[in-house]
This record gives sequence, C-alpha cells and structure tokens, in this order.
Amino acid sequence: MGSTVTTTEPEKISPASSRPGYGRLLRTRGAWTFLLPGFAARQPFAMLTISIVLLVQHTTGSYGAAGAAAAATGVSMALFAPYSGRLADRYGQRAVLVPGVLVHTLSGLTLTALALAHAPLWALFLAAVPTGASVPQVGPMVRARWGVKLQGSPLMTTAAAFESVTDELTFVFGPLLATALCTAVTPAAGLVTEGALTLVGGLLFAAQKATQPSVTADGGHARVRHASALRVPGVRVLVVTFLGIGSVFGGMQVSLAAFTESIGEPGLNGVLYGVFAAGNMLSGIVCGAIAWKVAPQRRLVVGYTALAITASALWTAHSVPLLAGLGLLVGMSIAPALITGYTLVESLVPDGARTEAFTWLTGAVAFGQAAAVTVAGQLEDRLWDGAGFLVPLGGTVLALVTLLALRSRLSTRQRNRTVARGVGHRVPVTVD
Repeated sequence: MGSTVTTTEPEKISPASSRPGYGRLLRTRGAWTFLLPGFAARQPFAMLTISIVLLVQHTTGSYGAAGAAAAATGVSMALFAPYSGRLADRYGQRAVLVPGVLVHTLSGLTLTALALAHAPLWALFLAAVPTGASVPQVGPMVRARWGVKLQGSPLMTTAAAFESVTDELTFVFGPLLATALCTAVTPAAGLVTEGALTLVGGLLFAAQKATQPSVTADGGHARVRHASALRVPGVRVLVVTFLGIGSVFGGMQVSLAAFTESIGEPGLNGVLYGVFAAGNMLSGIVCGAIAWKVAPQRRLVVGYTALAITASALWTAHSVPLLAGLGLLVGMSIAPALITGYTLVESLVPDGARTEAFTWLTGAVAFGQAAAVTVAGQLEDRLWDGAGFLVPLGGTVLALVTLLALRSRLSTRQRNRTVARGVGHRVPVTVD
C-alpha cells in the first residue's frame, strides 16, 4: 500500500547465551539503541504526579485539591494508555509517540500557567486531562521491543526485571529532582522540567526506527478487526493486581508529602520516596539475576502477599527512621510482583497485541495511583497526619483477594492463537 514496513528480527540465542543474566541481556544486538533514549524518555514520568501535587498544593493550600488535579491526570492516562498502545501495535510506535510528546509538553505548560494564575479547580482539570492522556508510553514500548528481540528466549524474565529496575531508577531520581526543583527553585520548576525532558527524550526514542516492532504492510488500514488484549482473562487479573500497586505509589506520594510537611521538613519528601523506590530497584536487580524454577503464577502470589503485609503497616509509622524502613520493605515487595506480571504478559498475550497489554498494566498502575492520590489527599485534609497510608493498605489487600480467587486464569495461552479475523474475503491471521 506504499507504507513503510518496519521489521525487527528476533534475536538468535545460542546455547551459551541461554542462561539468564544482565550481561547476556545487554549484549543483545541493537539493544542500546533503544535503551538509552528510552531511559531518557521515561525519566519525566516519575516527576509528573509529585510535581502537580507540589505545585497545586502551593497555589491552593489544599492537599485535597492537589490530589484531585493529579488524579485527573492519572485517570486520563489510564484511560488513553491502552488505546495508545493499540495504535502503536497497529501503526508503529513512532507514529504515536511524536504527536504524543508534543501534545503532552504543551498541555503540561498550560496546566502550569493556570495553576500559577490561581485558576479555578475545574480549569486545572481541563488542562490535566490532555496532560495525562498524552503521557508517552515509553516503558511498554521498550518492553515490546525486548519481546521481539528475545522471542522464545529465557532472557525474557531478565528483560522484565531489567525494565522494572530501570523504571524504579527513574523513581529514585525523579521525585528527588522534582522535589528539589519545586522547593529550592520555584513550585513550577518541576512540571516545566518534566515537559522539557519528555519532549527531548521522546523525540530521541522515536527516532530509533530500526528496533521498533514490525507493523502490517498496509499500516493498519485494512478492514481487519483486531482483538483487544483485555479479552485475555489473565490480563484482566493482572490489571486488578496492578491497580493495587498503583494505590501504593499514589498513597505514598501524598502521605509522605503531608508527613514531611507536618514535621517541618518538606525536603525529606523526596528522600523518603527515594528510599522506597531504591528498595524496589534493589529487589528488581536480584529478581533478574535469579534463574527461577518456580512458576511465575506462584511467584506473583507470594510476592503480592508480601506487598500487602508490608503496605498494611505503613499507617503505624510515626517517625522518619521507621517510615524509611517500612518504605524500603514495601519497595522491595513491589518489584517481584511487577516483574512477574510483565513476564506473564509474554506468555499470555499474542505478539500483535503486546504493546497494548503492557499499556493496560501501566494504565492500571496510573489509575490506581490517581484514585489513591485523591482518597489519600482527602484523608490527609480531614483526618490525622498519615491517614493517607490507609490507602495502600486497602488497595493491596483487595487486589490480593482478587488475585487469590482468580489466579487460575493466569495459565499461559496456546501458541498460534488467532487474534484478528478477516472481514469479507480475508482469512484469519495468526501472529506467532
């Protein structure tokens, strides 16, 4: 049809390189061409919510209003992220990413200007919606590139761990950077920097056309009905579990900010959140270095149980050392659940819907985070300092109950599954 077809061949894994390990993974041909710009492009994601919370709380004096504005961003991201992933699967990542980063930067600057002008809350919501809807889904796009490169390789679990570590590395530096900019420079500096980094990093990542997953020769214009990744039962279970993980991120962001403000040390907010993210990153490194013999379904249940137990203790912490220690344990419990969930996607979902599946999971985290930010903000305003920590407790326990009840749906799919059916004269299309 005249469209350019991007092709990415699976990496051929020799027997000597079949043992999981970061060294083997990083020697995958062409990996660094998308890893470095991918890291730069998703660094701002860890800055977005905390930057909005700190800016809006400064201009309104209310954590409830700040949480609501941040929640509007998170909800819109959660709703639009899977659609963005589906478009990327169909038309190519670059076609979706370039306009997305442009819209995100512009809408984020608009939100900043409205907050500084003390605009009403409804106006902040209007700007927050496109800001969240246009968040570039770089993490899922990188994971999809790994999926093509390592198809059928035991290095897939290592790649999932590596990506989780990369995500958490951004959550170590992102909140620290955003908090430092908002408290030491100006409350608007965090959101402005986030927009600039998104624009530069996103365009650099989009330029790496050689490693993006292949798309159909007609660019998706053929009259073909593509099945959504959400139709896979296991994906729906994972979405619920990732909603609980989002409740931890959102609840801690607001509650740590309120706690450090209450003791007169707002600068400790980024430090405490960084400790939490560091625990996540360290356990992710360990998970990726282990050659697992336990089934991923079982690993997910064990890891999530640990997360629910540690998150349930957060509300009891009333000192900085205790809160830092509990935050570290919570972070260490999150990584195994995240890594295993993303690993399961590779076996549950057909190749042609994998980016969409990854965005359903990241969207679930964003939606859970948005809901948690809203509820935690209200609890902090209406109850005692630290009441927002009840949100991670409730979110993880409810998700764990769901996971235990529906864990049988995480069984792996049959190979050569038909995921798109032709219309009219077209025949079923397989993706494996």
